[in-house]
Amino acid sequence: MNAPLPPAPRDPQALAEACAAAMWHNDSTSQRLGMALIRVAPGEAMLEMTVTEAMSNGHGNCHGGYIFTLADSAFAFACNSRNAVVVGQHCSITYLTPGRLGDRLTAEAREVSLKGRSGIYDIHITNQHGEPVAEFRGHSRTVKGQHLPDPA
Repeated sequence: MNAPLPPAPRDPQALAEACAAAMWHNDSTSQRLGMALIRVAPGEAMLEMTVTEAMSNGHGNCHGGYIFTLADSAFAFACNSRNAVVVGQHCSITYLTPGRLGDRLTAEAREVSLKGRSGIYDIHITNQHGEPVAEFRGHSRTVKGQHLPDPA
């Protein structure tokens, strides 16, 4: 049986970290793909993932779906950093250079705009040499719910 979640912290950085911990606990996709949550802040997140043989396509490169999934996970942690449940409404990705077997990919998400229930986030995906691999733009929508209970 799961223990009740602690109340949401008031400090924005502590809140972002607590929301990320609550989400990570249930995020089997990111965990099973070997992603690591490196950093989270209000409207920001950084995740990393190493390209494995199971992620390679017929060209011997990282399948684009795995790069997309890494970017989408960074997007999710960035837009859920304020204790509101937020989902992706629309996104697009542009692949710039292939990810290679053994590459350590980093997805860095930053909030561009947040107005009402709608947000826009840019996610830059690079390899271990800092070379750009892809650019992802996500549009978010806040829905009902919170990750943590309001403080008493």
